[in-house]
This record gives sequence, C-alpha cells and structure tokens, in this order.
Amino acid sequence: MELRHLQHFVAVAEDRHFTRAAERLMVSQSGLSASIRALERELRAPLFVRTTRRVTLTEAGRALLVEAERILAQVRAAHDAVAAVQGVLRGTLALGTEQCIAGVCVAPLLATFRRQHPDVEIRLRQAGSGALAEEVAAGRLDLAFAVTTRPDSDQLRCLPLTSEPMTVLCHPTHRLAGGGAVTPEDLGGEDFVDFHPDWGPRRTTDAVFAAAGVHRTVALEVNDVHGLLDLVQEGLGIAVVPRHFGHKREASGLAALPLKDTAETSYETVAMLPPADATSPAAIAFMALLDS
Repeated sequence: MELRHLQHFVAVAEDRHFTRAAERLMVSQSGLSASIRALERELRAPLFVRTTRRVTLTEAGRALLVEAERILAQVRAAHDAVAAVQGVLRGTLALGTEQCIAGVCVAPLLATFRRQHPDVEIRLRQAGSGALAEEVAAGRLDLAFAVTTRPDSDQLRCLPLTSEPMTVLCHPTHRLAGGGAVTPEDLGGEDFVDFHPDWGPRRTTDAVFAAAGVHRTVALEVNDVHGLLDLVQEGLGIAVVPRHFGHKREASGLAALPLKDTAETSYETVAMLPPADATSPAAIAFMALLDS
C-alpha cells in the first residue's frame, strides 16, 4: 500500500467527486481512478459506490477513511518533527475552535504564532465541541479549543484551560429581571434560545437541566453568538450561557442572573490534542504561547 494511494483515497472521500479531487491533487482523473482501483484490488473490497451524479463511501471505505487519515497525519507529523530538529518549524497548523471560547483569544494567538513561525501554514475551523473532538482524534486537526465532551482516550487528550459559571440572560422586562440567582426549577416553562446540540454551552446547559429533572423547550436554535443575543434582546426567549457572553457589547441592556451553583454548572474550556507522541511540533509551539 503506497502513501499516494491513501492520499488519493482521502481526497476523493472528502470531495465525493473524482474530477474535483483530481484537480485539487493536480493529477489526471484517469491516474486518480487507477490509484483507487489499485487500492481496492489490494484490499479486495470496493471503497466507493460510483454513480453518474455522486460518489459515496462503502462500509469498507468508511472503515479505511478513519485509518488513512490517522496514517497521513502521522506522516505529516514525522516530516514536521524532522524539520523542527533542523531548527525550522514548517508544515501546517490545523486549529479548531468553538466561537467565543472562554479564556482563549484565538486571533491574537494566531497572529503571534504567524510572526514567530512564518513558514507554517495556518488553517482554522470553527465547529461544535463534538465535531472538533472527532477531527482531532482522526488527525484532521492538530489541536482544538472546545468544551469537554468525553474523557481522554488513546486518540484524544483534554488539557483543562479555564472554567466559569453559567449565567441566565433575559430581556430587562422579563419576570426574572432584577432578581437574584435562579435554579433550573425557576426556569421551567420558559422558551429558550440556544445553540446547536453539538455546541459546548448547549451540552453544559442540557446537563444542568437533566440533572435537575427539569424539561425545557429550545424554541429558537442558532449557530452563532450574535444571533442568540439578538433574539434575547427582542424578548423572544431566555438563554443560559457562559458568564463571559454577558460581557459582550451586544448583550448590553440584558439582565444577567447567576445560575445557582451545582456540580453541573461549570463550563470548562479545554485544549484537545492527540496523544503526546502524535502531537505535531506546530501544535506544541502553539500551546507554548498560552503560557507566555
């Protein structure tokens, strides 16, 4: 099995299209097809279902994709490690993050990293914590800043960075505005504005209400912080968010109420990384900036 066969396979799996994958790889479509056929012959299994309109992975293809991505990530890490020993940090830093993550200012960190390591290509992806954990474990991301979603494993480790309490935001005319700390029981029957279920704040809030045995209705689901704050500003629902969300300019005028402390109300930001022996030199250098 040749590395180029795996590279070609992953490109087709990502693009779901032979022509687009060939263009991205800068190889001929016939050459790409021949490479995939060679891999299928060696594995004695079809990897794709091909139709005139689309290309999809077979069950064997899905199983191979996990391992192929991991192998290619290890090869990239090996190249980067050799370059680092030679005194030059090069290659790629693929970073993932949730929006407005607590305790981490991604933009200035990336700017500092670029100044210090101009030969490293930077890639940034925003997504929910669950998706980011999967991408780090699969080797598609070097590291990610997210919210704890699962315990450490042989493919993923989580380094705690910071934690903060959750806060309830509501319109200043809301019945709770002007009051003190509230419990999940106080919020029963309210309409909520919240994020997609894969987002860290949503997962934390869901855990709080589940632990309290309180059902809640997420009437308005959004995928960005500003949209959430706008909807609360209009009195269309309340939101349970990390405390720092209430300090944003867009949240001015909203009432902010502490959510009474329980074991589940802590919003913990972590850095998700591969195992230490698989962590790229670029990721190690980036993490060092957090301590500087």
